[in-house]
Amino acid sequence: MTHIWAVWLALLLDRIFADPRRFHPVCWIGQMIAFMDRRLNKGKWRKGKGIFTLFVVCAVTLIISYGLIASAYRLSFIFGIFIEAIIIFTSIAPTSLANAAYDVLDPLEKGDIDEARKNVGMIVGRDTKTLQQEGIVRACVETVAENTSDGVTAPLFYAFIGGGALAMLYRAVNTCDSMLGYKNERYAQFGWASARLDDVLNYIPARLTAFVMLFVHRANKREWKLLFRDARNHPSPNSGWCEAAMAALLHVQLGGVNTYHGVICVRPTIGDASVPLAARHIKRAVAIMIRTTVAFTIGGSLLALACTWG
Repeated sequence: MTHIWAVWLALLLDRIFADPRRFHPVCWIGQMIAFMDRRLNKGKWRKGKGIFTLFVVCAVTLIISYGLIASAYRLSFIFGIFIEAIIIFTSIAPTSLANAAYDVLDPLEKGDIDEARKNVGMIVGRDTKTLQQEGIVRACVETVAENTSDGVTAPLFYAFIGGGALAMLYRAVNTCDSMLGYKNERYAQFGWASARLDDVLNYIPARLTAFVMLFVHRANKREWKLLFRDARNHPSPNSGWCEAAMAALLHVQLGGVNTYHGVICVRPTIGDASVPLAARHIKRAVAIMIRTTVAFTIGGSLLALACTWG
């Protein structure tokens, strides 16, 4: 019951304050990862050093988060819920994700393609300097779809299971993957454990999110078939599920050709191009993300209540 109250309060805090730019635990986690990257990512035994880095980051995050929450509950039940809600709040980012998408949409609607390129470049890893409107929209929609799970429903999933401490543990693993999980010479070994554990932790949330996304939007048989047809058309074992669900609901095609640091990367497409990608699809993608978040939270709350009463 306390986790349920904390989750809903965390969503309210996110709606009011969005993602805090200062004094954010994820920034502190990132600084710890960067420190260990500089110290350990060299010489021999890089895979072992990467496993050690992941263990230390996760252990420190879990111990501090659990300690804060447990101490708060000892002082007061209400204070405990409040502290746990703050910790969950820092692990999710639906409002910031929506704001980032609108930062791309607004200049597109004003015809400022350069500003749209610059803003989308802040939320994707691909090269954006030569993207035209359709490419900008695709990048933004894909990011909203993928981060519906990574940045919203996955931490909520773990918050329902183990409260704020488990939500922050997930965020620590996800941050390790974001910073170390590259398939290049520097990180192929050192970031191996971070990438694998992130895949494991996202396996169930990504699929649940895709199912909720289609269910809450009353998807038809064709859209469900498209989900299962194209969900694996992505290098990530998990990201394709939310992208396929989003593509099915928007009736657009995602995936395809991207450029990373000047290197062309050709990926399978996701979805059918029933309509061309346009600026309005960013607004629709954000609306889908928000409705999915609410439905996921309601479903998680009901299931948690059922388990408690059972």
